[in-house]
Amino acid sequence: MLREYEKLARECARDGVDHSRYLLRLIELELIDRERRTVERRIRAARFPAVKSFDTFDFTAIPGLNKMLVLELARCEYILRRENIIALGNSGTGKTHVALALGLAACQKGFTVAFTTAAALVNQLMEARDEKRLLKMQRDLAAVKLLIVDELGYVPLSPTGAELLFETFSQRYERGSTIVTSNLPFEDWTQVLGSERLTGALLDRLTHHVSILAMNGDSYRLKQSARRRAAGAEQNQATPVVDPDTGEITAT
Repeated sequence: MLREYEKLARECARDGVDHSRYLLRLIELELIDRERRTVERRIRAARFPAVKSFDTFDFTAIPGLNKMLVLELARCEYILRRENIIALGNSGTGKTHVALALGLAACQKGFTVAFTTAAALVNQLMEARDEKRLLKMQRDLAAVKLLIVDELGYVPLSPTGAELLFETFSQRYERGSTIVTSNLPFEDWTQVLGSERLTGALLDRLTHHVSILAMNGDSYRLKQSARRRAAGAEQNQATPVVDPDTGEITAT
C-alpha cells in the first residue's frame, strides 16, 4: 500500500473515482501482492530443482500419456481427497517435469509442497536417525500436504533406507498426498527395496487411492538434443555469400 497509494490516488483523481472506491482498489492491490508473495514462499519452501509448468510440456511427445487426466490433476482436488499419483516410464519421458508442474499448481492453490529424490530423502532420513532427530523430520514430512519423491528406482536402497522410506510413506497414508516417479514397473520395485514383503506393503498403501500416469515412450530429452544437433548442422552447412553491391555477407 505504501508503494502504490500515491500513484493510485493520481489515477483515481484523474478518473473521478471517489474515496471509498480508491480505498477498495488500494486494498485489492495489497491482497493481490500478499498472495503473490505467499505463493513465492511456498515455491521456495518446496525446494524444486527448477520451476516447471504445463505451458512448456509437450504432450504430443508422449502420446500414451492421458492429457485430460493430467490437467484434471492440476486442479489439485486429489490433494483434498488425500490421494496419490505415480508416474511410471523410462528415462527422459518427462516424469519429473510433470511432477514439478503438479507441485507448482499445488503451491498456487495454497498447499504446502516438498520435493526430493528418493535417494536424497533416504540419505536425509538416515542422517536424521543418526543425529537423534528422526521423529521431528518424520513429523515435518507427514505435515506437508503434497510430498513429491522423484526417481524411485534409479538407486538401490539399503535395508535400513528402504524401511525408513516405507515408514515415511506409511505415515502419510490417507493423511497427505504423495507423488512418486519411477523408471521401473511395479513388479521390479523389489530390486530397489530389497524385500518382497516391504514392496508389497508399500504398494498396498501407495496404490490404494492413486492415479497412475503411464509415460513410456521415446526419450523426450534425446529428441530435444537431436533437434538441437540438426539445427546446428544446418547452420554449419550454410554457404556464405557476399553481396557485390553492399559487401554484406549472407548465408544460403
